[in-house]
Amino acid sequence: MSDALKHECGIAFIRLLKPLEYYKEKYGSAFYGVNKMYLMMEKQHNRGQDGAGFASIKLDTVPGQRYISRVRSCESQPIQDIFSQINDRINHELVANPEYADDVELQKKNIPYIGEVLLGHVRYGTFGKNSVESVHPFLRQNNWMHRNLIVAGNFNMTNNNVLFDNLIRLGQHPKDKVDTVTVMEKIGHFLDSEVAKLYKSLKKEGFSKVDASPEIAKRLNVAKILKKSSRDWDGGYTMAGMLGHGDAFVLRDPAGIRPAYYYQDDEVVVVASERPVIQTVFNVSFDDIVELDPGKAIIVKKDGTTSIKRILTSLERKACSFERIYFSRGSDAEIYKERKKLGKLIMPQVLKEIAHDTVNTVFSFIPNTAETSFYGMVEAAQDELNKQKTETILAEKDSLTDERLSQILSSRLRTEKLAIKDAKLRTFITEDSSRDDLVAHVYDVTYGVVKREDNLVIIDDSIVRGTTLKKSIIKMLDRLKPKKIVVVSSAPQIRYPDCYGIDMANMEGLIAFKAALELLKEDGNYDLVEQVYEKCKAQEHLEDKDVKNFVKEIYDGFEDQEISDKIAELLGDDTVNAEIKIIYQTVDNLHIACPKNLGDWYFTGDYPTVGGNRVVNKAFINFYEGIHERAY
Repeated sequence: MSDALKHECGIAFIRLLKPLEYYKEKYGSAFYGVNKMYLMMEKQHNRGQDGAGFASIKLDTVPGQRYISRVRSCESQPIQDIFSQINDRINHELVANPEYADDVELQKKNIPYIGEVLLGHVRYGTFGKNSVESVHPFLRQNNWMHRNLIVAGNFNMTNNNVLFDNLIRLGQHPKDKVDTVTVMEKIGHFLDSEVAKLYKSLKKEGFSKVDASPEIAKRLNVAKILKKSSRDWDGGYTMAGMLGHGDAFVLRDPAGIRPAYYYQDDEVVVVASERPVIQTVFNVSFDDIVELDPGKAIIVKKDGTTSIKRILTSLERKACSFERIYFSRGSDAEIYKERKKLGKLIMPQVLKEIAHDTVNTVFSFIPNTAETSFYGMVEAAQDELNKQKTETILAEKDSLTDERLSQILSSRLRTEKLAIKDAKLRTFITEDSSRDDLVAHVYDVTYGVVKREDNLVIIDDSIVRGTTLKKSIIKMLDRLKPKKIVVVSSAPQIRYPDCYGIDMANMEGLIAFKAALELLKEDGNYDLVEQVYEKCKAQEHLEDKDVKNFVKEIYDGFEDQEISDKIAELLGDDTVNAEIKIIYQTVDNLHIACPKNLGDWYFTGDYPTVGGNRVVNKAFINFYEGIHERAY
């Protein structure tokens, strides 16, 4: 994606179902779980680079023995940093205590991070400071083992103020308003409550305080705690948690907005945000991995018993389509096919724009996530070229010579890698004019393959803000001197902010929104902006379920192509000589390509939860009032 989109966190959970001695004997190391967690987090590095964290729990420890370990980092290479810290600590202990080398019992007792229950997280921050305090997993500590709570997730809540107020009504004094705090404290509250009820019951049964603790851990109903905790949550989330004694869970939101996949055999239970991560790290097949259903939780008890429980009533499935377009690894078998399909489906629009002139057209892509869509687009272009060859042969069949036939059949599509990102280039001058000149050179281009009479078709997976296109890519491509530059987006126009975990929280940054405003000005209808603002303001005190998305009215008067053409104007300037055209995917084609991930609120404004409409209205109010903050 030429416009970098941040924040699509990733989670990794491992529960070892055998004693650590088993993994030492079979795989040569009691650190099997730690090693696998490192791989799972690295394989999800694409999802988060602002921070990373790891936590582990040792089962069946005795009082006085440390059983929870946690390490977090927000360094420039956070995954490497935390596992460097873990590795250094483990090696230090092994060197200082040679007797630990072949004794798994001593390793577990004395070396941190070695445990049976492990949770990892990679983070992109949408809001607030990028400090280590903002990095998951979060820990809620208690001297009673079963009241310790560790939480990490891929989520954003739309109604965080409501959740904060609910905690106050419960008598709590939250230290912060951020959703990571409100979510953890809500789970913690009902965990404490459930523990208190169980202790009261056990006391009546004659259990002593000492004997009650392990019995509480055994009887604790994690599903019940999650049902009570998540009742008021509105957002997209995959929430993972571990309790100090060893119970663990991963809960997915009822619309399936955020992804979660799991795998289980007799050795491990594994959960991750992406399927190929599990496939690669544990060498298992596509069919062995299961997608966690929306509104359900996978719960692993301390004894290893694993179950899938319904926690929340499912909403209409609206799994995030951006997962398929951009965020998830393209090595997933389904996603690879879907991205190719996106490229193939947009080809008719491209052919129309270049007047079916595949001979004088060079096809390329903007590295690197758009490459798969490029393959699909080229396959469709090849089909068109083959059709042209057939038509030419049939039209000339009566006069066709061997030389002419060879000439027709030898015609090939012209595909080149034209835009190459210079990863070493850094913008170190902040003064605007100098900085813009540096930004224009972030991409290099391949010279000598484009002619003056050529069209240049270059596909990107999506165009969100258009900043990199305007300041860098289009200017660089124009140096090749094509007659026309056609920029193709495999995703539809992004018209509305996201509120479920991607940093598209502001209206004014979206190029489609800017284009619509310009069209309203040109048509003399800009007063519609104030009308929409007044409608949004009038809903501020309504309940979420009664709020409507009035921002849709900004776009209602325009055809998609009108907005695309205006975007092309906004992305060009007087220094660009080539004609600029922008082509976006249609929403209908998006749904054809990605039939299981129909979450399209960024494109349509149809939010999957009731809080979404409030967020988009608030984003519009912020734009109108000049307030530069996120709307949730």
